[in-house]
Amino acid sequence: MDRKYPRDRAAHRVGPVGQSLRWALTLVMTWALVWPPLAQADRTQLKPGWNMFSAQQDIEVGQQVSKEAEQQLRMLNDRRVDNYLNNLGRKLAGKAPGEKYPYQFKVVNDRAINAFALPGGPVYINRGIIEAADNEAQLAGVIAHEISHVALRHGTNQASKASAAQLPLAILGGLLGSNSVGATLAQLGASFAVNSILLKYSRTAETQADTMGTQILYDSSYDARAMAQFFEKIQAQDQGGQPVEFFSNHPNPDNRIQNVNQEIDNLGGARRGYNTNSREFDDIKRYVRSLPTPPAQGQPLQADSGRNDGGGQGSRPEWPSNRSVSVENSLLRMNHPDNWQAYGQGDAMTITPRGGMVDDGNGNQALAYGVIVNIYEPHQDRYGQQLQGPGYGQGSGQGSRQDSHALLDQATDQLIQELRQSNRNMRVVRPHEDISVNGSAATSTYLSNDSPLGGRETNWLVTLQRPEGLLFLVFTAPDRDFQSYERAFQQMLYSVRINR
Repeated sequence: MDRKYPRDRAAHRVGPVGQSLRWALTLVMTWALVWPPLAQADRTQLKPGWNMFSAQQDIEVGQQVSKEAEQQLRMLNDRRVDNYLNNLGRKLAGKAPGEKYPYQFKVVNDRAINAFALPGGPVYINRGIIEAADNEAQLAGVIAHEISHVALRHGTNQASKASAAQLPLAILGGLLGSNSVGATLAQLGASFAVNSILLKYSRTAETQADTMGTQILYDSSYDARAMAQFFEKIQAQDQGGQPVEFFSNHPNPDNRIQNVNQEIDNLGGARRGYNTNSREFDDIKRYVRSLPTPPAQGQPLQADSGRNDGGGQGSRPEWPSNRSVSVENSLLRMNHPDNWQAYGQGDAMTITPRGGMVDDGNGNQALAYGVIVNIYEPHQDRYGQQLQGPGYGQGSGQGSRQDSHALLDQATDQLIQELRQSNRNMRVVRPHEDISVNGSAATSTYLSNDSPLGGRETNWLVTLQRPEGLLFLVFTAPDRDFQSYERAFQQMLYSVRINR
């Protein structure tokens, strides 16, 4: 029988090689499709810090404070420039992670190089930024940085931390016992000003905004290196004897430019086909430069003091009911007498009877009877280790338990020290005692303080460690009534269930 061969025997012989080549090409093409997500897998993960405000309250804060801001700032109010800025800003904001805030972008008629963002979405860019930027990518870098402050909720995070450390304890209770954003801002002194608590960012917050801003630029197909280039430019100007206003409320973190470039490397390096400039930017920059010189600065910005007039001091509240109801937030669940009311701002709460908050004589609502629940972010311990975060105070064995209690005592001492700075007559009357709350190590401390009703009050402070920081509860009543309320306070503490 005749053998039958393929017509092209050479082709038959190289068939396996051809298959290998096709397989290799397929692998390369597949890798090219898979590579971008893998390259971005190393991006720095960021999330907002602890906050006593809700995301919706961020929006309310921003809307309220923006009205004050625009009464005090000289707005450019040029539709052509604002339209361009909003188109660019919303493109960038679409790449911001987390809550989708109603971002708005406006130009301030000021040639100083500065920009700021308010909670919940309002972003203000001085015309000086547009005039100083070399290209659209640099302007986009500044806008992305400000969007990041909003997305990471830095403004209300600063206000939340200040509330736990800077306000008198009684007024803090009144602040947490109010669901009014206006009352909260008034008592925090957070009306708009250049030194507003809503704009006082830490260097850590600045580094986070740089990092997320770099990610937003990269994801929006801009040259992410432009952020570092613009910061380098204005940093050289600042160091050359021409102070840059941007650094007055954006403290310059160490290694800022290197950090931006490092994040670009984490994202896989500068992407191909990135955008650096546009004709629209060049047109707007020329147009802004052609506008009349802004008027000279007048009076400095003044923050309104704000008042929240409450009711009179009234009589002693009714005694705690024997029936209880439950209240819960992301940190814990607990019971309280059913004739008491729980008020919340984010993870913070005040639980008080009717009439438990009184006017302190200065227009502030102050807590005289009730409970404050809040989070405190401790600083480093004596060895430079953070007293918070994942794994804080965790471990097994007797040595670990001793270490955990020692760290808890240090963090509690820091909290008491900061409370005493705003409560000058506060003193410790019964030092730390180790207790347990829902199976977790806790510390009990008794403090004496001035009561907003006059005379003295007892503050029973209970602290326990959580990954978010130091969770603390303060049970408060005037000295003459504390013993009568103590049983109710103890039952409330025994009912606490920590959300793991």
